[in-house]
Amino acid sequence: MRRKYVRALGAIGLSAALLGVAGCQAEKDDTAGGSDCGGKIAMFGAYTGPNSGLAIPALKSAQLAVKQHNEANPDCEVTLQEFDTKGDPTEATPVANRVAGDASFLGVIGGGFSGESKATMAVYEAAEMVMVSPSATAIELTAGGNEVFHRVVGNDAVQGAAAAVYLRDVVQAKKVFVINDGTTYGAGITDQLTEALGELAGGTDQVQEKQVNFAATISKIKAAAPDAIAYGGYTNEAAPLVKQLREAGITTPFLGLDGIYDPSFPKGAGASAEGAIITCLCLPSEKAGGTFAADFEAEYGAPPGPFGAEGFDAANVLIEGLAEGNTTRADLLAWVDSYDKEGVSKSLKFDENGDVDESRVVTWAYEIKGGELTAQQEIKLS
Repeated sequence: MRRKYVRALGAIGLSAALLGVAGCQAEKDDTAGGSDCGGKIAMFGAYTGPNSGLAIPALKSAQLAVKQHNEANPDCEVTLQEFDTKGDPTEATPVANRVAGDASFLGVIGGGFSGESKATMAVYEAAEMVMVSPSATAIELTAGGNEVFHRVVGNDAVQGAAAAVYLRDVVQAKKVFVINDGTTYGAGITDQLTEALGELAGGTDQVQEKQVNFAATISKIKAAAPDAIAYGGYTNEAAPLVKQLREAGITTPFLGLDGIYDPSFPKGAGASAEGAIITCLCLPSEKAGGTFAADFEAEYGAPPGPFGAEGFDAANVLIEGLAEGNTTRADLLAWVDSYDKEGVSKSLKFDENGDVDESRVVTWAYEIKGGELTAQQEIKLS
């Protein structure tokens, strides 16, 4: 096991009952599994609501992974139960308490978003319950010493640097106006982008979740007169922002970070989204390994979409661990800590903080063409 689990958790305000569950898991209580093979895992994310297009492909991919495993291994059944948090940290927290307090759950796929992941990590850590996220990228998630959180994507520092390279070398911007939505994800990733841009950063503003009128931000952009605009946040605010930018006559190139790598973005922004660039720490589905893309389309009648390959990988890390007989929470955590195998999105190995090996991370630029997210090019950092 790469990390020594027993340490002081501090005053995190968890119930005595939950701490009791954690203690039972540390002792490999048979109520948390104990069978020779298989088990139950949870998955949480924004499966309804305005930003669900970013999370549903990973859910469907995880469901596909479970189905394929169970069909091939009928005597080693894995059960997946999803929990809809709408991507909201306040809804994710009671879900975490429920899952962690139920000894039948052995691991968690999630969270889908950084904010809900941050809000629930201490709960899962107290229960010694491994988390594998397909898409949460905030740096702080792996910087605070949490023992159970892992992710199969890179972090905001990697994407911020890649987006800066794209803006400098492809857009050839000399002045970039940077906007964030104030969320854990949006604020964090734009901090990284601004740092990577250096002297190219020229103006900034923060909008709010559920904001609908962006006149003040548009006025600041007009005053700054940038030659590129970058946005860190989610679709619910990005779509109306871009529409209002174009309606105001601002035709400046627009680059969004992966929080808007979501089919709902071009749908919501309409023609105003045409030509927009979105960077993502995710692989185009047609480039995924094995038969994943074909299997997904055969199952669901459409290509995988955002973070589909990554959701498939996150699920399989846990499924393979259960199939190998790691049927207690402590054993499954140790399995993930030492994981080093080829996935469909990349070769997967986690460092001591739970980050996937940076040398294996990919960042792609996607362009909105004809209302569709179209892979444009991989962004190389060296």
